Amino acid sequence: MKQSKRDITLCEKDALQDLLDQEKLLMTYYAAGLTEGSSQAFRKSILTNYTQQAQTQFDVFEQMLARGYYEVQPAAKMMIDQNVEKFQKCKKQLSAG
Repeated sequence: MKQSKRDITLCEKDALQDLLDQEKLLMTYYAAGLTEGSSQAFRKSILTNYTQQAQTQFDVFEQMLARGYYEVQPAAKMMIDQNVEKFQKCKKQLSAG
């Protein structure tokens, strides 16, 4: 028996994951619009939307986290220190050039 779209439903976790994925995709589109925009008014509008979208994306993430659907692994201090050092070197190279 062939299933139709109305016969298929997402559980809460899958629905939230789908929503989070879509929010992340929208963020990339807004970022592209911001970097490619050629007028100040357009860039201002895109930046406003980008900021609102970032909050929406974070709200969905927090809902997933609160429900135990998204697990965040804390970074090891050594990994953080290595990345800080790496980016400090990059910053020095950029400011020296």
